[in-house]
Amino acid sequence: MGRSHPADVRHMTFDVSSLAPGLERRADGIWFAHRQAPVSYPEHGNAAFLEIEDRSFWFRHRNRCIASVVRRYAPHGALLDIGGGNGYVSKGLIEAGIACALLEPSIDGALAAQARGIDPVICARLQDLGMASASVGAAGMFDVLEHIEDEADALQRVHALLRPGGLLFLTVPAYPFLHSADDVADGHFRRYTLRSLTRAVIGSGFRPEYATYLFAPLPPLVLLLRTLPSLLGLRQPADAELPQASEHVRHGFSARIIETLLDPEAQRIMAGGTIPFGSSCLAVCIKD
Repeated sequence: MGRSHPADVRHMTFDVSSLAPGLERRADGIWFAHRQAPVSYPEHGNAAFLEIEDRSFWFRHRNRCIASVVRRYAPHGALLDIGGGNGYVSKGLIEAGIACALLEPSIDGALAAQARGIDPVICARLQDLGMASASVGAAGMFDVLEHIEDEADALQRVHALLRPGGLLFLTVPAYPFLHSADDVADGHFRRYTLRSLTRAVIGSGFRPEYATYLFAPLPPLVLLLRTLPSLLGLRQPADAELPQASEHVRHGFSARIIETLLDPEAQRIMAGGTIPFGSSCLAVCIKD
């Protein structure tokens, strides 16, 4: 069962200087770790998606579903958006009345998130954060876990950050059989099923509380437009990045069809229901 939404949640703050004293706040207002290291993500991936996020049915629908689930489970305190990219999810959560801090290892993503009004923004990897154990009430990893080769290490680090009863919200791409050149270009190490995602979080000490698929209309399209061309050698990783981004944006009649197909899914998730099939997974986990 979801918890009631706490009052004044939008006024809650995330005190970086107390929680992570090893970080340095620079003149632009962004907090930095002293150690910066590469991650498994396209070099200009955040910049590419920044151009389409506000026009994308995919990002819009995912935000709608994420916000409804986060509101239903009502984090106690600000949510740490881990790998938050350009701040699109954080901005949507803040607009829904949920306080957020954003952790993003790439400087272009951190700057874009700051420009969107997210505060605080931390430019660091999770393993370089230096935050005290049991100091965070809630965390989100929205299409992040698939970019981390050692998923168990990442989940255990988040588990250590969370207070007892703390919440972890996750989205990941679904179904290994849909793996394509786009996944390679995006730096994905894996795709998930609800069963494999549940197994991963349980193995890291979380208790799954809610799980559903998202984007029920999309698996056949992903299979046709990405997976099969990749299997036939017609789509290579170097060719995949921009076409994939463009597929998120539709106009006119096509956009109306997609929005019409996705609206009942959003309504069902907002009501606490689940979707049995889709191209993404959404889960809520609790640290006991």
